[in-house]
Amino acid sequence: MLIAGEASGDLLAAELVSALREQSPHAAFFGAGGPRLAAAGVELAFDLTQHSVIGITEVLKNILMFQRLFNQLLALAIERKPDVVIGVDYGGFNLRFGLAVKKYLRDNPFSQWNPKIVQFVSPQVWASRPGRAHKLARNYDLLLSIFPFEKAWYAQRVPQLRVEFVGHPMIGRFTGSELIHPKLAALPAVPKILLLPGSRTGELIKHLPPMLAALKLIQGKLPTAKAKMVLPNPALRQLAKALDADMEIQIGELPWALSETDVALASTGTVTMECAFFGVPTVTLYKTSWLTYQIARRIVTVKSLTMPNLLAGETVYPEFIQQEATPENLAQATLELLQGEARRRKLKEQLAKIIASLGTPGAPKRAAAAILSL
Repeated sequence: MLIAGEASGDLLAAELVSALREQSPHAAFFGAGGPRLAAAGVELAFDLTQHSVIGITEVLKNILMFQRLFNQLLALAIERKPDVVIGVDYGGFNLRFGLAVKKYLRDNPFSQWNPKIVQFVSPQVWASRPGRAHKLARNYDLLLSIFPFEKAWYAQRVPQLRVEFVGHPMIGRFTGSELIHPKLAALPAVPKILLLPGSRTGELIKHLPPMLAALKLIQGKLPTAKAKMVLPNPALRQLAKALDADMEIQIGELPWALSETDVALASTGTVTMECAFFGVPTVTLYKTSWLTYQIARRIVTVKSLTMPNLLAGETVYPEFIQQEATPENLAQATLELLQGEARRRKLKEQLAKIIASLGTPGAPKRAAAAILSL
């Protein structure tokens, strides 16, 4: 049984299913995810990726819906009794699901069902609420990590939890691709700017207005600059058009867009690692509701929300959070990345070191082997 609730997790889960099938040809798969899992032949109870939200207030607005979906999946797990339950990213939902399965087993000691519980991609417990690591240790048989520092972090706090660093799946996805070519340090005659506002409705509503306003300021200084946006689905394209996004909007195929862009404006999150892999200088931002921000600033312990910055231990990508994510700040940082040759050259060296730390191709195969070893 697999559960993936976001577009990025849906892709990871589909790659994992392919690797599991190679190593265990008779395995059967069901659960909840999105179109990629469905295309991989997984029997889905529903498309969970359609309900992706982030932030306290956003979750609370949809709490009854999430509880209904959660209960439906738990009932399905109890009915189908899978040998292994795999949560793919989507930590807030999946950690609770793993706990619920273990609670059911404890409440039913004579049940013949004894599944292994796996989480693929560590929740960011090292960034906030580190106490959740103990919940993971109590309820999970295996944690599959995609970032190199996580195994040592868990070993210090919960050595009883089995953690395997399998490498970042992105490495095998693009390594050797004809898409990868070095971005020039010099400013091209027609700079290409890529907007990546996020994969959720709430993110688009918060991020697109300052991005579009920043783009106007940038094009005021660089009239030849061309802009493009990549979104994961057509519904978000409709929303972007409603928010006055007057530019080419591409659905999916992000690698192709990154391979031909000179600078990106992106929401913090998974996409910043893809920007790093393709050597794209990027300005990152994140805006959320007032309540979510007030809670987050009290519990988040890391200095940056942008993963390449965390992996480097320094500011590689300029980052603007909440009230700092103004059109003026975004435009100025973008222009500095576009126009500063020395800055672009140094940034590319930093990105190359980050990507080198993420392991070798084959993460899904290593993850599948670790799961089957249970």
